[in-house]
Amino acid sequence: MSYKVIVAGGGLIGVSTAYYLAKSGVDVTLVDSKDIAAGTSGACDRAIMLQSKKPGPTLNLSIKSANLYKDLEAELEADLEYRKCGGMIIIETMQEMKAMEDMVERQRKAGIDVRLISGDEARQRQPGLSKNILGSTFWEHDAEVNPLYVCFAMARAAQRLGAEIRLQSPVTGLITENDRVIGVDVSGERLYADAVVVALGVWTPLLLKEIGIDVPIIPRRGQILVSERIDAFVNYGFLSASYIANKLKGNQKDDPFGIGLALGQTRSGTLLIGGSRQFAGYNTETNPEITRKIGEAAVRAFPQLANVRIIRTFAGLRPFTPDNMPILGPVDGIDGLYIAAGHEGDGIALAPISGKIMAQVVCGEESNVDISPFLLSRFNKNNSGAKGVDEKCMVPSD
Repeated sequence: MSYKVIVAGGGLIGVSTAYYLAKSGVDVTLVDSKDIAAGTSGACDRAIMLQSKKPGPTLNLSIKSANLYKDLEAELEADLEYRKCGGMIIIETMQEMKAMEDMVERQRKAGIDVRLISGDEARQRQPGLSKNILGSTFWEHDAEVNPLYVCFAMARAAQRLGAEIRLQSPVTGLITENDRVIGVDVSGERLYADAVVVALGVWTPLLLKEIGIDVPIIPRRGQILVSERIDAFVNYGFLSASYIANKLKGNQKDDPFGIGLALGQTRSGTLLIGGSRQFAGYNTETNPEITRKIGEAAVRAFPQLANVRIIRTFAGLRPFTPDNMPILGPVDGIDGLYIAAGHEGDGIALAPISGKIMAQVVCGEESNVDISPFLLSRFNKNNSGAKGVDEKCMVPSD
């Protein structure tokens, strides 16, 4: 009998896990309450930016993931709009300059040859950049990709390898027996498996709470503006130093909206302009004040954007963890249960390596990545589940 695994969640992390499991010859069923990329993974930008990652386990993981992305289009036999475009983090104040000098030094020690360039060099590299920009970081190896294309290409590839994908199928509970997960309830139907991977992003805690597992993932809303189509002018992926600062802050009392610029341009010519970070529960409504503040940040950096029309806005929910690192691996005390969630704004960059690691861990294979920094147990050494629980809760898609 083949090894059976259920993956709950059709976002980037879920489909990547399903793909690599199917590639390993596992009998995989992926379930989602809506559609592929219907949640957070369909409400984000395009960046695979390594220089924005905090040196340490997350950056190390990002480097491995970036290497997987280089060959992913050929492997999946699909256009992912992958482009190694390079990236810049622009600096507006002397305080930001000092912070970025420190960050660049740490990045270089970690093996990323990011460098700090002057405002003049930044404007030479990117015409139209404001004369008020004091300087910028620059790294030529940052990249971008279309996350929707990645999601659907991985899902199709998993299906070609034998995986079953069940959409419009909400997981309403986990089936447990003697401290072991043996399957899931899906709209009243019981699906049994040897292992279950929960990759539901911000909705992961809702499902795990029902069996006594506390998962410290909090929704962190981010808003993006979409412009009309304009001629291509964005040469790199752009973030602002304030974006980095807000990403790493858990306490936002001084700036509840967490405004920082993230700018990229799609192949069709539209601009994706972010972003914000706000703890607003599961509310995905856009906020006019945030829209205005993001627009102001964009125009400060690129004055010519003052005359560009915004055609729509949308918001997504980043899965925030207290230490800004994802949760990957088994759950202590509940055999057969695994979590792959909590990537905050790094889900695109970390998707391939997260899925590959989860497939290795679930299959009992040795991974070349030390997952101990990413285990759920790092938050609560006493995490354990109740025996023989067969509870239900309604969980939206990732």
